[in-house]
Parts: sequence; structure tokens; C-alpha cells
Amino acid sequence: MTREFSPSRVIAWLIACFLALPVLIMLPISVTPHRYLSLPDGDISFRHYASLVNDPRWLSSITDSLIVAVCATTLALLLGGAFAIGVWRRGGLTQSILQPIMLAPMIVPPIVHSVAFYKGWAAIGLLDSYIGLILVHAVKGTPFVILTVGAALVNIDPRTEQAARSLGASAGRSMRWVILPQIKSGLLAGGTFAFFISWDEIIVAMFITMRKVYTLPRRIWDGLDDNIDPAIAALGTVMILLTVIIMLYLAGKGDSKSSNN
Repeated sequence: MTREFSPSRVIAWLIACFLALPVLIMLPISVTPHRYLSLPDGDISFRHYASLVNDPRWLSSITDSLIVAVCATTLALLLGGAFAIGVWRRGGLTQSILQPIMLAPMIVPPIVHSVAFYKGWAAIGLLDSYIGLILVHAVKGTPFVILTVGAALVNIDPRTEQAARSLGASAGRSMRWVILPQIKSGLLAGGTFAFFISWDEIIVAMFITMRKVYTLPRRIWDGLDDNIDPAIAALGTVMILLTVIIMLYLAGKGDSKSSNN
């Protein structure tokens, strides 16, 4: 069966190609043999990929970003999940008042966060520390966890938890056996958002970190400011490939589940 030709389909493919154009340019730049951004002129080199592993500066920044992102995501899941479940149980006026307040970090401009946290952390000695940056990123990621977990809780019948409690389950067991299994998709989505928000965040990091904590986005920014290193293109290519692999894996996993059902 042949697909019907339509102008809207052509326009959609043109837009997709336009959006993918920077990615297609990044790949050849990442294998240039030169020390500056340029397209290969015949020879290709993987020296910039090797520098991501051999250069201690890149390794240190990747490690710092992973530590901060994983810890911030864990804290955001704990705070956001607990809050979402709490207001779901209480409902009413509590939810309508508290939830907009908890969503404020995703509404307030990042520069406002930066100034506020800089002043606050300077007063209590958390500037240029892992704890300080983890707390900031957890605050920025918590609203997304609240939204995704709250969306998952909408589909839960509160009577299922009440039934578990009436059969003798404690509050902790009913949480583990009844609530958490039904909201794991919301937790996974919220954790994904929180992780990538922390991984990509740069504005607040430039205000409250200096030398001890040097995350990957800040390393890239400094590389663009001082001397554009082709290793940035290599890093971007690796991240894009990892994203595509994860998406294909999740898509294949979803297709296998649907076929089994």
C-alpha cells in the first residue's frame, strides 16, 4: 500500500530535516583533525573523542555533573513524591494553596534564583560546594516530579489504600505495595526531568560555584568563551547518540509489552 502524498507531509519532513541540521553538522566537526572548529578537509581524527577520556578537565567536569545530577534527582524524587502524595491525600484547600507555591521554582526566572541562592549560600557557607549545588538543583527539579507524580495519582482510587489498611497493612506497607507500584511511571518521568534539568543547568551554577565544583555545562561555556574546542562537538555527538539509543530501547520495550498484551 503506497502512502498518500500530501503537502503537510512534505512540510513536516522539511521541518524535521531543518531541526536535525545542527546535529548533522556537529558529527563531521567532531572528527576534524584540527584544534579548532572546522569541517574535515580529507582526513578524519578521533583525537577529540579521546580527549574526553584522557583530559582530566573533561573527566572531572563529567564526574561533577553526574554526582550533582544523581544526588539532586534522588532528593527531588523524595521531596516531590512525598509532597504529591501528601496533597493527594489531603486534597481540597491544601492542594489548591500549596501546589502553586511548590511549582514556583519552575516559574521564577533562573537569574532570580541565582541572585537569591548566591546571597543565601554566602551567608551560611555553601558557596562552591557539592551540597549547595545539589540543593539548588533539587529545588529546580522538584516541581517536575510533583507534576508527573500528581498526574499519575489522578488515576488511583483512594479506596485501594483504605482497603489495604483495613486488611491490616501498615502505612508504610500500603505505601510500598499499593501506592508506589501505581505511580512508578510518574516517578520515572519526574526523575528523568529532574536529572536532565540538573545536567544542563548553568546559570545558577555560574553564580554559586567557582573552582571546587566545575560542572560540564560550565566547562562547555568556558570552552566557548575562551577557545572553541572541537571536543565540545564530540561531547555533543556522544550525548545525542546515547539519547537516540535510550529512545530506541524504550520504544522497543514498549512495543514488546504491547505485543504481549
